[in-house]
Amino acid sequence: MAITNGYCTLAEVKAALRLTDNTDDALLENAIEGASRRIDGYCGRFFYQTDATAITMYPFNSYNQPLPNDASTSSVTVKTDNDGDGTFETTWTQGVDYQLEPLNAGLRGYPYQRIVAIGGKTFPLQYVPNRPLVQVTAQWGWASVPDDVREACILLAMRGFARLNAALGVVGFADMAIQVRAVDPDVRDLLSPYRVIAVA
Repeated sequence: MAITNGYCTLAEVKAALRLTDNTDDALLENAIEGASRRIDGYCGRFFYQTDATAITMYPFNSYNQPLPNDASTSSVTVKTDNDGDGTFETTWTQGVDYQLEPLNAGLRGYPYQRIVAIGGKTFPLQYVPNRPLVQVTAQWGWASVPDDVREACILLAMRGFARLNAALGVVGFADMAIQVRAVDPDVRDLLSPYRVIAVA
């Protein structure tokens, strides 16, 4: 089995477990993929990079358009439907009509999270029922997996693999048993800076 959009490699997990044989490779790959998707759910975002994909959205306000996913590179195409006919006929020019923010995000390896209209340009706000007026084409996600996320994935994959031997969530050692905690505090600390906190 191949790992799909995993945040660490089979070799990294095997090295952490000090495993040299291939007996449990399939189980470990499942654990890595499961750990990667758990990280996505915990953080509210994903850290792999997609192909360029168009996403439509409703305008947030005239000047600020938050992106529904992280844009991993500055290669972004923005189009708007100014008359509400369902056709995105107006293509915006980066640096003239809009800028990506946070500024300088790409220098730090972080993704872009919003589009800000500049130069007198505004997002269309006329009300059209059930019709998004903004289309953004980008590579979504992160250009590379952050080190903290990779380390958290290794720890979670090791935990998932070990969990196969922990009946009812209890790990036994000789004459004692330890209850497996719901959230690993080290994993939580590694991932906390990357969580998207939703505000209702």
